[in-house]
Amino acid sequence: MKTIGNTAPEPAVPGRTWRRKSNAGNSTIQRNSRWPTIGASLVAMLVGMPIIALMAMAAGGDLQSLSSIGTTVLPKAAMTTLLLLAGLAVMAGSIGAIAAWLTCFFEFPGRRILTWALMLPLAVPTYISAYTFTEFFTFTGPVQGLVRELGGFASAREYWFPEIRSLGGAIIVLSLVLYPYVYLSVRALFVVQGRRGIEAGIMLGAGQVRILTSILLPLARPALALGIILVMMEAINDIGAMEFLGVQTLTFSIFSIWVNRGDAAGSAQLALALLFLVLALIGFERWARRKQRFSDPSQSSRLLFERIRLKGWRAAGATLLCFMPVGLGFGVPFLILGNYASRYLFSGFSQRMLEALATSIILASIAALVTVALAIFLSYSVRVGKSNVTGFMVRLASVGYALPGTIIALGIFLPIANLDNYVDSLMRQWFGISSGLLITGSGATLIYAYVVRFMAVAEGSIDAGFKKISPNLDDAARCFGYSRWQTLRMILLPLLRPAIITAGLLVFIDSLKELSATLMLRPFGMETTAIFIHDLASRGRIEQAGIASLLLVLAGIIPVIILSRSMATEKT
Repeated sequence: MKTIGNTAPEPAVPGRTWRRKSNAGNSTIQRNSRWPTIGASLVAMLVGMPIIALMAMAAGGDLQSLSSIGTTVLPKAAMTTLLLLAGLAVMAGSIGAIAAWLTCFFEFPGRRILTWALMLPLAVPTYISAYTFTEFFTFTGPVQGLVRELGGFASAREYWFPEIRSLGGAIIVLSLVLYPYVYLSVRALFVVQGRRGIEAGIMLGAGQVRILTSILLPLARPALALGIILVMMEAINDIGAMEFLGVQTLTFSIFSIWVNRGDAAGSAQLALALLFLVLALIGFERWARRKQRFSDPSQSSRLLFERIRLKGWRAAGATLLCFMPVGLGFGVPFLILGNYASRYLFSGFSQRMLEALATSIILASIAALVTVALAIFLSYSVRVGKSNVTGFMVRLASVGYALPGTIIALGIFLPIANLDNYVDSLMRQWFGISSGLLITGSGATLIYAYVVRFMAVAEGSIDAGFKKISPNLDDAARCFGYSRWQTLRMILLPLLRPAIITAGLLVFIDSLKELSATLMLRPFGMETTAIFIHDLASRGRIEQAGIASLLLVLAGIIPVIILSRSMATEKT
């Protein structure tokens, strides 16, 4: 075995490729680790393909189509979208921040239960929430029924009641479902840093409201911005709720132009405008927390803090303020769906619903397996590559979660369809047979869209799992002669099992509920549970989909439980 100067002999490790590099007369031994960067780049290109295709489609459109959309559709849809986002920022931001403030710093009846129950609305898909709230607030619903009974009214013309199918109604419905994003991010910051802020305020003699407005909210501004951005991005991705509530946002306009007008280029041009808005939101979120710094308070300081015990009307008010979002955002949809399911208990289990459910489970399972496998590869590439280029490529591969499903679907459909047609023409030319739609006709495009859309969810969970495993374990394995593949397969993957299960469940359930991309990419004759529910709702028969909707809501509770277990570092 050779040595270099006075250096210790290099251990002979099987399955390892080494190369020598000289620097200022000193020789060092480095491993050739190009494969992590190459592999991460290939995955990033695969994920980024829809955006490239979208730009090409938009450039292929004529100026007349662009002018028509710019004068007729874009102004109204853009204004509606901006007003929707502004309303969500105020309402969802207020609900989430107040709930986080109350559950973190005060003791009142029901606080322990409400701490995790405040996340339950996340289990309700936005389109199901829109269907149930419309039923709850419509003329035949319980709310207006109570108004007529108390006021002695005989018809709707004798009293005024706000219209739920409106922009204001959409803001209320989406805020009650999406506020947990703000609650989670703000509460996580309060748990880490807020206690010292409130202690400082008490020492200075400030009241609780003054502490909230002058200390806690400025402290939580980056987390508040992050939560609001997540709410906005979920709202931008929505099609089902906006269609049912009659609100013409940019996302719904993209779908309408493509399906009703058959104008793919015009849809792509409008999608680029929406993409610009999404990137602006992401840039604003990054800018808002550019100076964010966290200290790491000791565990002892956390334990010494005592919540302020509320009594009397203050305690009742805190309980009511925290219960209302849960009761409206989760309780109302759950009760309405439960009522539907009980009324159609036997007829609800139709052959069509069971087939749609089976299709959803198969597609979501395949998407979860593929996404988790790629996420493990990406995270492990960053771990062993330790390169800025590799890290950038992994971040680029995770950008799909920031893109609405309509943009992803539009960028996927035509390139894959063209590939299918090209293969079919070759098969006809060479063998005299037609291959048909091998990819788009099999549902593979849906799986591709799910992988692109939810890669960030899986990669974030897997990456967090890797960071809990010391790199020294990799070095020890190499000393015993293990290759990288052997180290990953035999040592790291068993330790990553909780993170892998979490990532798989999150991707599975998100894919199960996804409507926007599914609505635009599903092959003819293929129906998922989300499509089944949307189809009945669009025909005014949502009650017949009560069982299917209830199953989706119950499935959505699983990631909420996962979030509730990992949400706080404190004992609640």
